Amino acid sequence: MASDMNDASPTSLNHIVGQKTVVDQLRVALDAAFEDHRRLDDALLVGPPGLGKSQIASVIGYELAVKCHEALGQSIKCAADLNALLLGAGEKEVVFIDEVHELPKVFQTALYLALDKRRLVVRGGESFHTIPLAGFTLLLGTTDEYCLLQPLRDRMRLLLRFEFYTNDELTKIVTHRAKALQWATDESLPPLIAQRARGTPRLALRLLQACHRVCRAEGERSVTTDHLRKACALEHLDDMGLGPLEQRYLRALAEGTSRLNVVASMLGLPTRTLSTVTEPFLLRAGLVVKDDSGRRQLTAAGRDHLAKSCQEGVQLPSE
Repeated sequence: MASDMNDASPTSLNHIVGQKTVVDQLRVALDAAFEDHRRLDDALLVGPPGLGKSQIASVIGYELAVKCHEALGQSIKCAADLNALLLGAGEKEVVFIDEVHELPKVFQTALYLALDKRRLVVRGGESFHTIPLAGFTLLLGTTDEYCLLQPLRDRMRLLLRFEFYTNDELTKIVTHRAKALQWATDESLPPLIAQRARGTPRLALRLLQACHRVCRAEGERSVTTDHLRKACALEHLDDMGLGPLEQRYLRALAEGTSRLNVVASMLGLPTRTLSTVTEPFLLRAGLVVKDDSGRRQLTAAGRDHLAKSCQEGVQLPSE
C-alpha cells in the first residue's frame, strides 16, 4: 500500500487544483519562454504558508524539464552558501529560495546585484575574481513580500499571488491524493476534511494522513468519517479545524471585548504569536473583529460557533 504523501505530488500545471490566476500566469510565461527560446522570467511567489508555493516551484522545474535547486532563506548563513547555490545552477534551470524574507539584507543586496550583472565577484586572497552565472530562473517564495528589499522585489518580472482555497477545491485535492495513494475512503470524508482545513491544502492533507493513521491503527483499510472524528479528538480540533489555542482565544473573548495584550496575558502567550498565528484565520472566518482602537471582540458567528463547540463537548487538553 502506498504511504508516502510525496509520492502523489503533481508534476504538471494540468494537475494543479485551484490557484487559477497563478496557473494562468505561468502558462502564458512558459509559452512565451518556449516560443522565444529563452529562460523563464524570474518570479516572486507570495502567500500564506501551506498554499503550495514550493509545489508550484517544483512543477515549474518539471514543466521546463530542468533541475530545480531549492534552499530556505534562513539556511543561507554566509556568502559562500549563496554563491554555491547560484553557481550550482545551469542554463535555464530553476533556483528557488523559499522564505526569502528570512534572507539577511546583505545577501538580498548581493542577490539582486548578481542578477543584474549575471556574475559573482568573489575574493581570492588579496584580489577579487569575477565568475559568470548561468541564465537560470530565480523563484522567490515569501509570506511577507514587504520584508524584501524593494530593488529585489522590483527585479521579479512575475508576481504570483497565492490565495486561500475554497472547500470544493480542497475536497478535490483530498480526493485526488487519497486515490493516488490508493487509500479507500468514504465519499463523505473529503468534504468534512476540507471544512476543517481553513482554506489550506497542507492542513487538509495532514488531516487526511491523521485519519489514515487512525484507520490503520485500528486494523482497518477504508478511511471513514469515524476515523476523522477520532483524529480530530486526538488533536482537539473542532468542526472548523480550530485547535486548542484558537478555542481558548475565543473563550477568552467570550468574557467581553479585550485588547490583544490582555488576551495574551490571559493565555500566557506573546502578543506576536496571537497576532500572526492565531488571529488571521479567526478574523478571515468572521469569528472575531477588531474595532478602531484595536480591541478584539466576538462576532455573532463567533458566539454561535463557541456555543456549538460547548454543546458538542469539545474538550481542550487542560480540561
